[in-house]
Amino acid sequence: MLAVERFSRRKFGGLVAAFAVTLVASSAPFGAKAGSPGAGKLPSKIPEGAVLRIGDPETQRALELSGLINQLPFKVEWANISGGPQTIEAFRANALDLGSVADIPPIHATWTGLKVKIIAAKFRKEPVAHPIYQLGIAPGVKVKTLADLRGKRIAFSPGQAQGALVLRVLQAAGLKREDVTLIELPSKGDAYPVALASKQVDVAPIWGVLVKHYLHQYGADGATTIPHGLRDDPAHLYAPQAVLDDPAKAAALAEYVRYWALATRWVQEHPKEWIAGYYVATQGLNAEDGQYLVDADGQFDIPSDWNDVIARQQATIDLLARELNRPRIKAEDLFDRRFETIAANALNAS
Repeated sequence: MLAVERFSRRKFGGLVAAFAVTLVASSAPFGAKAGSPGAGKLPSKIPEGAVLRIGDPETQRALELSGLINQLPFKVEWANISGGPQTIEAFRANALDLGSVADIPPIHATWTGLKVKIIAAKFRKEPVAHPIYQLGIAPGVKVKTLADLRGKRIAFSPGQAQGALVLRVLQAAGLKREDVTLIELPSKGDAYPVALASKQVDVAPIWGVLVKHYLHQYGADGATTIPHGLRDDPAHLYAPQAVLDDPAKAAALAEYVRYWALATRWVQEHPKEWIAGYYVATQGLNAEDGQYLVDADGQFDIPSDWNDVIARQQATIDLLARELNRPRIKAEDLFDRRFETIAANALNAS
């Protein structure tokens, strides 16, 4: 199928990133201030030979293209891993220290007994105008509004962001689970567009360039998409609690969050280089598709205060707990607020 199968979901949070900034190797170049009052202090010393195992392919490429990768004050073993199922599996195998995901994997990991914490959060400034997902409609199925979802077969992946989006959409439409048929189907590569085209499901959330290609490939057969009208933009870095309990790794992670923010800005400030160096060179897309994705991303937002972030996460937890018969957990417990201001401070200081 298309080269888009190599995309990992959840990359569209507008990784921006930076220009070359000289950072001093084992000290905290932007200061050690981190988190909200009472959050505790992060270790600041990164010992020589420190290594992080990171699954964050987009940031890796942004760091390489920007040259910032040469300034990292620790060694990185990069893993071509992203998304919830892969990162959780790698965490359990003690093969990964940090992953890049949306908002659902940390919740799902916690429900399955794996202690993790979110250490960075990124969003889109106009999330409804720049959604990650659209609702793909199978050829011949008539869905014009969310209310038309009643009675439809909808692709559903409980442990992924797409699954949570489906539940949010039903809630927004005033529908209950029994008003539709949820078809459990993991979202991987182009699985959802294929399921739509083959009429295994009537509706499925599809993302990024898959939207464009789905309409191009099946539009003549009657395939359509509709906007869901909700924000679907959370992008997080998260790590196992055991990793955060290691002072050397915690200090290195704090530095990585700084460079992650700078890399994010570099991407946004260098769209042509990003399209050529990432979408075309490593993802097998053409420049037109790359521009489509850059336009879809819009502008990024990295908040220095997580109160609203945590409140939105709690609303998501409450919805999932109710609909999936899971225990209610506190969103606050999923965030390591020692890292709260690091990314925003890095951007402000550079």
